[in-house]
Amino acid sequence: MKLAAELKEFQVRLGHVFARPELLIEAMTHSSLSSPTRDDNQRLEFLGDRVLGLVMCEALLNHDRNAAEGLLAPRFNAMVRKETCAEVARDVDLGAALKMGRSEMLSGGRRKQALLADALEAVIAAVYVDAGFDVARALVLRLWGKRISSAEKDARDAKTSLQEWAQSRGMEPPEYVEVGRSGPDHAPVFEIEARLGDGNVTKANAPSKRQAQQAAAAAMLEKLDK
Repeated sequence: MKLAAELKEFQVRLGHVFARPELLIEAMTHSSLSSPTRDDNQRLEFLGDRVLGLVMCEALLNHDRNAAEGLLAPRFNAMVRKETCAEVARDVDLGAALKMGRSEMLSGGRRKQALLADALEAVIAAVYVDAGFDVARALVLRLWGKRISSAEKDARDAKTSLQEWAQSRGMEPPEYVEVGRSGPDHAPVFEIEARLGDGNVTKANAPSKRQAQQAAAAAMLEKLDK
């Protein structure tokens, strides 16, 4: 199967030449262009989300072997959320090769965060199906690059990001409420709820209130992304 010129060029930017080019075509086809004879990228996006998650869990564990789950969770959320995936997609100019319907294209679809993020996850799945997990892992690690080593910093910014999100929509700043505490006095685990004025609530647990607040804020950002 022959690829269009823009998909061939994208393969070069991506750093993977497909043995089964039909997988790349499917991964780069938005639902606005699907038809009975043309599959869109939604099924691959579903798979790619899981492949990315596994690779990122492994990478974060290897990067900081002493980090507790309460620290790893917000770092993980920072690495796999839509904003980060869209940033990576822009790094390889994925939008230039994305296939979509005319109306979606005219509305700026090639620049939309959700479309770019979903398509990137679909591409990860396509590489996984085409060449196996090891190749998909290497691709993700190369594309994310230094972001993985800065995941701790990105996770610490979750509360600020969530406050900016709320303020940009005319909402009150998020509330962080302690709703539970467990464990011995020398090693407590705090359960914190992040609450927005529109009724959205997320929970997180961590060894300190600050860490739990950051994790709850990161979980809220992930929820809002979806």
